[in-house]
Amino acid sequence: MYAVNWSNKAKKQLRKIDRQEQGTIIDAVDELENFPNAKNVIALTKHEYGYRMRVGNYRVLFDADTEVRIIDIQQVKKRDDQTY
Repeated sequence: MYAVNWSNKAKKQLRKIDRQEQGTIIDAVDELENFPNAKNVIALTKHEYGYRMRVGNYRVLFDADTEVRIIDIQQVKKRDDQTY
């Protein structure tokens, strides 16, 4: 199992989202504890962060340290032309 840590920036972005969407995003992020088997996750190439998870119209950008088994949630952004 992986430990999931939220950056201050990601927490701030999450607080600005509608409450119902917040719950959906938090539930999806909880699935990252089983990281290699988590749904809607792809590795990013040529990007600041290593992975992204799709949750409806939102994207959760994160890094994963497989040796220490830690997931660091870096950003939660609404999907648009400038998300990636």
